Amino acid sequence: MSNTVELSTSIAAAVGAHGLALRGGFHPAPGDGVPDVSAGVPAQTVLMIGNAGRAMWPHFEQGRRIEPNPLDRWVARVIEPIAAGHGARAVYPSDSPPLPFQRWAARGWPLHASPLGLLIDAEYGLWHALRAALLFDRVLDVPSRAPTVSPCEGCAAKPCLTTCPVGAFTAAGFAYQDCRAYLAANAQSPCRAGTCQARAACPVGAEHRYGDAQQRFHMQAFSGLVPAPR
Repeated sequence: MSNTVELSTSIAAAVGAHGLALRGGFHPAPGDGVPDVSAGVPAQTVLMIGNAGRAMWPHFEQGRRIEPNPLDRWVARVIEPIAAGHGARAVYPSDSPPLPFQRWAARGWPLHASPLGLLIDAEYGLWHALRAALLFDRVLDVPSRAPTVSPCEGCAAKPCLTTCPVGAFTAAGFAYQDCRAYLAANAQSPCRAGTCQARAACPVGAEHRYGDAQQRFHMQAFSGLVPAPR
């Protein structure tokens, strides 16, 4: 497929059929930490694939299996044939060693740092995530979006910083050990039974907030309290 606009459109349609979205892209520079497409063949273009809002979840629920890391495995089953069909290599946030997906996200789409350490989107707020990146050995046009102003700049109240029951979010960073200890000790807490209360307190993109089942899934995965597959 030689027309790069057609290629991006084709990829967007292919991932969109699974509730995922093409979330921008960039041309790698030294220091971006982008691996080769194949041995000795550097990546010239990176396209980012993610989810935004609630669109992904019903597709995942329909296609999930009883297995470890079910969301990561489902994403790979969806993305690998799309990557192969478009001449790309797929890489994932769960790869080892870890790849700098947060840095890539900021390179490829107008996202901003939030007080919680998560990247915030002016439209979707904190309700989005990157799931994969497609690496190409040629220079392609990349989808773009007009720059945005961080919605956190105009938020004087910052309820995200005052809602956590253990005050895990401070200027020093996220005390994830305190958060996990609280979750382990408080099975009926709104955080463990639902979602991170600090994340939910953010007013930006509230209409795109994940549904209850998705919020519980992500919170259990973070806390390590997901029941073992049977």
